[in-house]
Amino acid sequence: MTPQPSPEAGAAVKAADRAHVFHSWSAQDLIDPLAVAGAEGSYFWDYDGTRYLDFTSGLVYTNIGYQHPKVVAAIQEQAARMTTFAPAFAIEARSEAARLIAERTPGDLNKIFFTNGGADAVEHAVRMARLHTGRPKVLSAYRSYHGGTQQAINLTGDPRRWASDGAAAGVVHFWAPFLYRSRFYAETEEQECARALEHLETTIAFEGPATIAAIVLETVPGTAGIMVPPPGYLAGVRELCDKYGIVFVLDEVMAGFGRTGEWFAADLSGVIPDLMTFAKGVNSGYVPLGGVAVSGEIAETFGKRPYPGGLTYSGHPLACAAAVATINVMAQEGVVENARRLGESVVGPALAELAARHPSIGEVRGVGMFWALELVRNRETREPLVPYNATGEANAPMAAFAAAAKKHGVWPFVNMNRTHVVPPCNVSEAELKEGLAALDAALTVADEYTV
Repeated sequence: MTPQPSPEAGAAVKAADRAHVFHSWSAQDLIDPLAVAGAEGSYFWDYDGTRYLDFTSGLVYTNIGYQHPKVVAAIQEQAARMTTFAPAFAIEARSEAARLIAERTPGDLNKIFFTNGGADAVEHAVRMARLHTGRPKVLSAYRSYHGGTQQAINLTGDPRRWASDGAAAGVVHFWAPFLYRSRFYAETEEQECARALEHLETTIAFEGPATIAAIVLETVPGTAGIMVPPPGYLAGVRELCDKYGIVFVLDEVMAGFGRTGEWFAADLSGVIPDLMTFAKGVNSGYVPLGGVAVSGEIAETFGKRPYPGGLTYSGHPLACAAAVATINVMAQEGVVENARRLGESVVGPALAELAARHPSIGEVRGVGMFWALELVRNRETREPLVPYNATGEANAPMAAFAAAAKKHGVWPFVNMNRTHVVPPCNVSEAELKEGLAALDAALTVADEYTV
């Protein structure tokens, strides 16, 4: 679709937004949202006709891009047949979505509890774990994000938790492996893995194993920086959970459905959790949907005992029809394989080449269509480009980089000292190269802040 400029319409949209929309994670008077006129495939555009290659995939959820015709048609067909129905009934779209998801989850995660998104999926996974074990505490990692609802934000290990953390949610945080900024003075991935597991087991011991219901981990942490865990780490956590009778929850809300070049990031390590949360890419965000994939053992806990939880729109027919169409599109069009292939052959090599030329890049890391550049002032000391949780003038270098990226036609995902490369999983090689060239140009601005 060719963008048609309409500045007057854009001004009206912007005025209504500023008058009435209360935006998330924002100081309302300090933001200036872009008025978006349309989107298709890997691109979106504003009312001035300026087009951007979306290197954010919305919020890392448009895994098949915008406006895929088969998914749009499926939503339209479902709306004509049955727009909505209560969750206590068996509905074709809901049943088929659950079947297709269960076919792809690892191990015996064959029961699907549907939610409206990722945060409430995490909430219900924690509730299931506590009821299954009869234990109160949950362990989660620093450098993590699990959602904005009360339990999920307390599980989160970044500054967005602080304002809502009343220290009463039964959450204990620990350090997960991240060699580039190791908390364990490690020099190799093997050391980082071993020391992180030792630290976790020590935390379990001092918190009391019999008090811990679950360990919740993002399979590959997303917003926090796309830190692919070292070989053996997730398997080691699985062993600790088995040793102490703890439920292992993997959060695949961001990493699932092709983002890592596998249906689920758990497939990269062969680890099978007891519960697995998903959302975002399950239907490319076309209609809100999330869920928990439940193991046989935990499902059995609620075989004769009612599960005390639910949502009015659980398994909404429109959302489930979109999920069915999305999963089928991904299978038919080789979207997962495309993410894997281009990650290995294009993105990884190209970002390594950028790192060789730009002193502002401290580290490149990622897999599939899930990559991050760690930006620094000094490669030798690894001083971050901006301070931790920087705002205002302290965040000027990252703001300048983001503005430069947009000027060159790519919309970046920036968080603290990182820019993420997370385009749709069916992005073309030509589109990738276009976006990487734009990042190359924008990084010269970040380079100006290095020493």
